[in-house]
Amino acid sequence: MTANEPWLNWHDRLHRRLLLTPQLLPKGATLLLAISGGQDSMALLGLLRDLSSRHHWTLQLWHGDHGWHEGSARIASDLASWCQTQQLPLLISTSTFSTTSSEAKARAWRYAELQQACEQLNLNSTTNPCHTVVTGHTASDRAESLLLQLSRGTDLAGLGNLRWQRPLNAEAMNDIRLVRPLLHFSHDDTAAICQDLQLPIWTDPSNSDSRFDRNRIRQEVLPVLEALHPGCSRRMAELSERVSQVQDTQSALVTLSLENLKRPDGALKRSPLLQLPGSARRLLLHGWLQAQGMPALSARQLEELSTAIGPSQPPGERHLAGQKRLRWCRDWVQLEDRS
Repeated sequence: MTANEPWLNWHDRLHRRLLLTPQLLPKGATLLLAISGGQDSMALLGLLRDLSSRHHWTLQLWHGDHGWHEGSARIASDLASWCQTQQLPLLISTSTFSTTSSEAKARAWRYAELQQACEQLNLNSTTNPCHTVVTGHTASDRAESLLLQLSRGTDLAGLGNLRWQRPLNAEAMNDIRLVRPLLHFSHDDTAAICQDLQLPIWTDPSNSDSRFDRNRIRQEVLPVLEALHPGCSRRMAELSERVSQVQDTQSALVTLSLENLKRPDGALKRSPLLQLPGSARRLLLHGWLQAQGMPALSARQLEELSTAIGPSQPPGERHLAGQKRLRWCRDWVQLEDRS
């Protein structure tokens, strides 16, 4: 570290996290940072910029202008001007969304644009390709997501939301990852980071629009919970992390179990399944179907299938998505193409 490089508690916290999980943001990697201009993404940019010489990263920035409000083009322009003064390369994608567009559609657009940006960077550089997209999601976002998932109805997968990393696009045939290195920071932390590092912040008015569920959770629900039980957002984020670890453990155990339950042709032996409790049978059935490329079934569908192939049930079949059919007899369960 040189004398001119800042080193605050914030840098130390992130640096120590990266030392514990070096695969998260590997040394020498090209990182594509998704920068909205808000406090979380600017804190992310400030910390990674200051740590880049130590970790030998190459930083490339991306900003998505959704066009949701009249000032969005100005934010994009001001952000571009600031990045130019900081000698930070910035790509900008522009789209036009109606004011009634959903958060899900906007997120899908952002991730599609980020994938294209990565692919374009890789076309222009064969020596140091970009395989990592980085966002500024925090523990506060994790708490908000957990509450949203609970209110909508979810299983463990929904509770273990916002993982540290995942494929950017599970259907794409590439190894581009989405990484969230700030999940141990809160919104209050990122506000303090921006103040301490003297970083500009551009406030997006859509973040206070009460038509979006997440905004109402952030503005109306979490403040009440924090007043009743201070620190609850952090504890909810920690619960989400523990659930995601339980999921990883379950996934590993399911993989091992399926190796002993599968026939050479991929069918499942039914007799061992009959001896399991319903919850374990559902878990194995879910893992087996996903391993064969089936999209995730709802909890209700899995329950129905698990019951249908369970004890005292006759042979039968069920039609599934993608022109697939689940068929079972006394001894086996088979996934087939529908003719």
